[in-house]
This record gives sequence, structure tokens and C-alpha cells, in this order.
Amino acid sequence: MSHLIDCHSHINEFDITEIQNILNRSLQSEVSKIIIAGTTLEISKQCAYMTKTFDQLFCGIGIHPMDIESPVTEKTVSELAEITNSNKKVIVVSEIGLDFMDGMPDREWQYNAFRLQIRMAKTLKLPIIFHSREADNETLRILREEQAFEVGGAMHYFQGDESLAKKVIDMGFFISLARPLTRLEKLQKVVSTISLDHLLLESDSAPQPFKSKRENWTEPRHVKDIAIKISELHNVDYDEVKATTYNNILELIPQLKT
Repeated sequence: MSHLIDCHSHINEFDITEIQNILNRSLQSEVSKIIIAGTTLEISKQCAYMTKTFDQLFCGIGIHPMDIESPVTEKTVSELAEITNSNKKVIVVSEIGLDFMDGMPDREWQYNAFRLQIRMAKTLKLPIIFHSREADNETLRILREEQAFEVGGAMHYFQGDESLAKKVIDMGFFISLARPLTRLEKLQKVVSTISLDHLLLESDSAPQPFKSKRENWTEPRHVKDIAIKISELHNVDYDEVKATTYNNILELIPQLKT
């Protein structure tokens, strides 16, 4: 039986007292499993610990490009890799990538961290979930040079055009869609051209105190809204989107079958 799976979230950032209610709401919306992204070494450790407490949770290990405070070393990457030794619910290298917005960390630091973590993923035989903001050409270049297709993965929070989608898919990666799909017409047109076989679903959920009402904060439960929108764009039943995206994520991460 297929379910919805949230392949990328930051629900570790919510108050711990909220987590069980968030998970209960996700189950009510058919979201059975949720992957939390690591963003630093310490947060990756925290996410791994959370997976031991909550059955629905799995996690990634990684250093987010926005959180690089000094050059990432081989020692730091080794410490990240060690998190997998005692926890089979660490199933991806996430969140890694490049971010070239103003004020972001040094680009050479980002390149180095991205490369080292792709190599770690290949050693661990884990797929990657990668971030790319205002850096698509460089992101694709490094993925190609490091032969990241050997482990596969997904471009998270995709908001690009048809050309970018094709390049990502041709390199062997999935396209992961988040809540912006429900409101951005330009993105909807792009997604209508992408085969369901190449799509994954995510919430990218984290606390959103800038929204006045707590019930409007994005949570894993909103993955269902994304699946419904995809079904409308492709003119297929919601159940087909649910089944196909479920099979896609299991193809990428077989450990989620458990």
C-alpha cells in the first residue's frame, strides 16, 4: 500500500513538545514517513537522535551551505559519516549544495564542502538531497565532476525552468517539489511537462513565526496538497501521484520500505 513520504523537512527546529502533534497531523494526511535534513554536524547528530524516539522519522547528515562558518575539513566529514554507524535510519546525505545569494559564506568554502560531502555520500552509498540557489550552473558542474549520479538523489525545493529540470533529470536525479507549487503558475507549467516518474514530494517545513496564525505554518501534512496539485496539473487521479511518488522514493531510498 502506497503512502506519501516527505523527503525533506526541518521539523527538528520545532519545539520538541510539538513534534508528536505534527506527526499525528501528518498521518491524518497520509504522510507516513518524514526525512529530517541535517544542516550542521551538531544538528545532524540531533536529527539522528530524534529518529530513535519517533518511528515516522528518518534523517540525513550534512552541512548546509548557509551554515558553513569555516572551511569544512576531512575530520568534520568523518565525524558526519560516523553518525551512520549506529543508526540505520540515517538514509541520505542532506542538506548539502551551493547558495550564492548575497551574504552567503565564501564560495570556495562552499565548493569544498559540497565536493567533500558528495564523496562521503559515495563512500557511504547514500543518495544526496541538494540545495541550489542562484548557483545552478555551478551546482550541476560539481555534481557532474564528482559523478554524484552514482548515488543519485534529488534537487530539493525545485523552482526552476524546463531546461534546468531536464538537465537535473538527465543527470539521474529526481525533482523534489514543495509548497510553492500550489501557488506559482510558472512553476506549475514546468511541472506539467515533467513525467511523474521523476518527482518527489517535500514540505521543507520549519517554524514560520512571521506568519500570524500557527495553523498556517508549513508542516509535513502539506505534502498532500502538493500531491493533489500535481494530480491536477497532470490530469490524473491523486492516488496515481501518491503511488508513483512513493515508488520513486523507494527506488532512491530502499530503506524506507521498512
